Amino acid sequence: MTTKDHRNILGILFFVQCGLQVFGGLIAALMYGGMGFYMMTNSHRQEEQTMGGVFIFAGIFAAVFVFLVAAVDFMAGWKLFKSKPKARGWAIAASIISLLNFPLGTALGIYGLWFLFGDAGRNLDSEGGNMVNNYPPPPPHNWS
Repeated sequence: MTTKDHRNILGILFFVQCGLQVFGGLIAALMYGGMGFYMMTNSHRQEEQTMGGVFIFAGIFAAVFVFLVAAVDFMAGWKLFKSKPKARGWAIAASIISLLNFPLGTALGIYGLWFLFGDAGRNLDSEGGNMVNNYPPPPPHNWS
């Protein structure tokens, strides 16, 4: 498999993980928000209404956190798939974050780190003319 194939597969897998995270974030926000709304509207005691507010806050917090993590996956996937500069940095960050999502995210994180810290991944940002180190070529040996 070539470097381009690995890069494209990794980009697609980050897109898939981003979609799964957005779906899970929406489900969590709806569940916590629905429970909180139900507790706030159908309870007669102040403590239960307060807990309803806590559930709504937890749903909003969970959704924002999951969407931020999904944004990192989306940026990594997009930059890898389109061969954009700084793709390696975004992909390393997304791979490290993915290690926490057991079991599929862990496999994606290990594959991503294996590729990105391998010989092909180290030269990822220098593909397509986007040289990381723009040093001039060394002078020829026949100069006097």
